[in-house]
Amino acid sequence: MGERLVYKAQCYDDFPYCFDPLAALATDETFAQCLITHSLPSQPISSSIYTPNNASFSSVLQTYIRNLRFNESTTPKPILILTALHVSHIQAAIICGQQHDFVMKTRSGGHDYDGLSYVYDEPFFILDLFNLRSIQVDIDEETAWVQAGATLGEVYYRIYEKSKIHGFPAGVCPTVGVGGHFSGAGYGNMMRKYGLTVDNIIDAEIIDVHGRVLNRTTMGEDLFWAITGGGGVSFGVVLSYKIILVRVPSTVTVFRVARTSEQNLVDLVYKWQEIADKLDEDIFIRMTLDVINSTQTAEKINRATFNTLFLGDANRLMKLMNESFPELGLQRSDCKEMSWVDSVLWYAGFPVRTPPTALLSRVPQWLTHLTRKSDYVKKPIPKSGLEFIFKKMIELVSPTLAFNPYGGKMAKIEASARPFPHRAGNLAKIQYATNWAEDGVEAADRYLNLTRQLFHYMTPFVSKNPRQAFLNYRDLDIGVNRNGKNSYIEGGVYGVKYFKGNYERLVKVKTSVDPQNFFRNEQSIPVYPYIRQQNKTSVSVWDRIMGVDSMLGRSSELCYNLKV
Repeated sequence: MGERLVYKAQCYDDFPYCFDPLAALATDETFAQCLITHSLPSQPISSSIYTPNNASFSSVLQTYIRNLRFNESTTPKPILILTALHVSHIQAAIICGQQHDFVMKTRSGGHDYDGLSYVYDEPFFILDLFNLRSIQVDIDEETAWVQAGATLGEVYYRIYEKSKIHGFPAGVCPTVGVGGHFSGAGYGNMMRKYGLTVDNIIDAEIIDVHGRVLNRTTMGEDLFWAITGGGGVSFGVVLSYKIILVRVPSTVTVFRVARTSEQNLVDLVYKWQEIADKLDEDIFIRMTLDVINSTQTAEKINRATFNTLFLGDANRLMKLMNESFPELGLQRSDCKEMSWVDSVLWYAGFPVRTPPTALLSRVPQWLTHLTRKSDYVKKPIPKSGLEFIFKKMIELVSPTLAFNPYGGKMAKIEASARPFPHRAGNLAKIQYATNWAEDGVEAADRYLNLTRQLFHYMTPFVSKNPRQAFLNYRDLDIGVNRNGKNSYIEGGVYGVKYFKGNYERLVKVKTSVDPQNFFRNEQSIPVYPYIRQQNKTSVSVWDRIMGVDSMLGRSSELCYNLKV
């Protein structure tokens, strides 16, 4: 698998493939007919099928593209979109996708940073799950069944409808889809108290490559383990997850405080590194570093912004902050007390007193062109290193760095408990964020290059051997799988960075449940080669990646030592 013919007869500006239009139309019709043939008469599928000659095709495609970088005329388009309304529609998609040897991209929310759920360089189709968004909350049991097409905002609101003292530890962006976020071990500002999404999932439903609907009991513990942190799209189509609701106090406290390089910033950022992962687990302080224009000199200066959720009242927060982080100079007037659901809105950037019903909107507050990367910090970056980073950020201007503290519950869960391995030993996770307004490949290349430069400059200060990465921040720069004869080797390049020692177990599960590798993308879990040297292959993959990481680390360390 992996080596395919691509239509090459003719090129069109509004369709990215070079192809014979008559042959392509025939293919579309044949594939659509296959879907109709394999669906249930009682659950009509025709109205859920969109091909490029359908007037609604573009709007259906674009509605859930959350990164404008992949919403341009040059972006590869699918041959068909299936907006599934019923389980049988998904089963038909799996059957027909295998029969026609088309890559199937499964989309639940469209927030994946490198567009893996709706972009591909060969003929592909999209299975869109946004219609499958049921949420069933059981407050007595303190659980909920959540379908993959629901958004985080919908989950939060449905919990709020039933209880003011329950919540769920997931992300801060309300329009993120449950399917990708949950299966990739999504995190939020309660992770130091309650861990990740996957640490609070107790059951799931998945449709496998044979079209069977399986739950935790029938799929087995290995597959359940894999889809709770290993990314569901490598193993099947996840329909829903059963989550544990967590208790939240009736009053929580938030604050957002900014400090600049005109206010002894290096010492303050260094202090945050010393204490952020050791604070009371009720405190989550995200630190964001960016570049702004000074109000005093109009020159570019560095800034750190501290966004905080505290699971308790302001008086207790002030006491803890004065004991642990007095350098911040937090004032009681900086603190805002509110309900947990209001803190969700506040953290997402909504104005104070926005009604909770705003969480039901599936339209993002803003859309832009963007790119993201990730890193992990294991020990405090020295003050000389911070000065080096601040200098480089001013030179580059565009990328920002968001440090998300670990510790608390994150340090108490074994790295092998879920595929997500980044637990104890990490001080914080870094998100590199770059947004831009301009359309076009030239602008994208410029901003992508700025982000890559900052990522390179950070090499001496982050994890090594491997340089770890977060699956939900999909980043094709760290490795791409062509899903050909070298799939296992190529998969190892990014696999050990996302999963470390859990990668081999994921490959074993994948080989067992999808041996023909139907569920695949540019960074999916591969299957073992047909002929495999049990020890040599695994060691060579690991050694190759460790060797490259060590070389890059030594090179950047030398660069840093020479310049600081």
